[in-house]
Amino acid sequence: MLANWDNSYAALPPQMFTRQSPVAVAAPQGLILNSEHADELGIIFDDDWPAFMAGNQISQGADPIAQAYAGHQFGHWNPQLGDGRAVLLGEVFGPQGRFDIQLKGAGRTAWSRNGDGRAWYGPVLREYLISEAMHALGIPTTRALAAVATGETILREQGPLPGAVICRTASSHIRVGTFQYFAARDDTLALEALLHQAIARHYREAQTAEQFLSAAVAEQARLIAQWMGVGFIHGVMNTDNSHVGGITIDYGPCAFMDDFVPMKTFSSIDRQGRYAYGNQPNLAAWNMAQLATALLPLTEDRDAGITCFTEIVQGFGDIFDSEYAAVFARKIGLTPNQETDALIDGLLKMMANIGADFTLCFRALATGKIHTHLGTHPDFANWHANWQAAGPAQGELEQVNPSIIPRNHLVEAMIAEAVAGDMQLFHALHRALKTPFLRCDTPRFIAAPSPQEIVKQTFCGT
Repeated sequence: MLANWDNSYAALPPQMFTRQSPVAVAAPQGLILNSEHADELGIIFDDDWPAFMAGNQISQGADPIAQAYAGHQFGHWNPQLGDGRAVLLGEVFGPQGRFDIQLKGAGRTAWSRNGDGRAWYGPVLREYLISEAMHALGIPTTRALAAVATGETILREQGPLPGAVICRTASSHIRVGTFQYFAARDDTLALEALLHQAIARHYREAQTAEQFLSAAVAEQARLIAQWMGVGFIHGVMNTDNSHVGGITIDYGPCAFMDDFVPMKTFSSIDRQGRYAYGNQPNLAAWNMAQLATALLPLTEDRDAGITCFTEIVQGFGDIFDSEYAAVFARKIGLTPNQETDALIDGLLKMMANIGADFTLCFRALATGKIHTHLGTHPDFANWHANWQAAGPAQGELEQVNPSIIPRNHLVEAMIAEAVAGDMQLFHALHRALKTPFLRCDTPRFIAAPSPQEIVKQTFCGT
């Protein structure tokens, strides 16, 4: 593995991480390598790439660490989390800029607590498939560079399972919880160093904590609006899973909606519906308020800082509303205005009333077959007449509304087959999801699940 390593995070104050090499695995075997992404990063792999992507070999120039962070988990404060099963190999500098290279499932670290630091096929292949699908949909996200089988057996509640490691890349791995970790320890030195690092990685135009917070709030609002536009439910929007650069990170129990239920949840650990689809904007704003609180030690006047930061966080709602309106206006082929807002609300209400499929309904607007999904609703004829009168750019809708998403039942079927030794469904889904806006020629990948296929819960897999 050859890469242009330039490890800026490992040069920060030592309390921000622990030096940590990946724990070697028994028999690394490649499952998939994202050669296109490797080219984008300027990384050159040889045939022995599985050894590097499993952590058995370390590329010259890498500087492996495990990062420190804290977080609110379902609203409850945990002062020490950190990379419990992940190792940041370092940062590569290539044609598209600086990117972290991180191994998940790389073994125990100083932050593992009682965990084994490993991962099995399920969460590895889920994250690989869905993060790459999100990228193809144009939504900011971590990327998947490789997945490797370890040749080891991992014990989970389901029993013994085949072990795996995923290598993911990101513009950074700086979370809201990273700032919280140092703020909670009154470590202003580390907090200031982290702020400079986050600005350099994400918001070079920012010069102060105030400007950084403003940029982070705006990017988070844009991200959540994009999630809403594809029916994506993250499932664990804890502050340690909230990225300050406004990218999607950590795909544990995430899911895409089939039938449209505004307060839909899937995550087995979200028993109160805290991170339901419709709650995501409010919880993202709450996370940004925690970021603001963590940044307060960097202000010269705390009272003035509270006033300023409160105003910035309260602006989340207006930014989100504007971004949401723009996303859904594009999905129905119109420009944002009050009439368009009313059409969007009317469409979503009809979909919710009859439990219509979110993805299929919006795709049907493009194909002229929306009546097959909503035609029985008493409000449909009037809504459709008003929509047509508004002059939608129907020819553009196929480039906005995907024909295919990684549906939950297909993801679960893929995992089950992979565990049994068959990766064909994974590769077929992966190929199809690379071009989500083109017409998919595999009916099974497009269709909503049958009643017997419906997945009601998803799991973290840790």
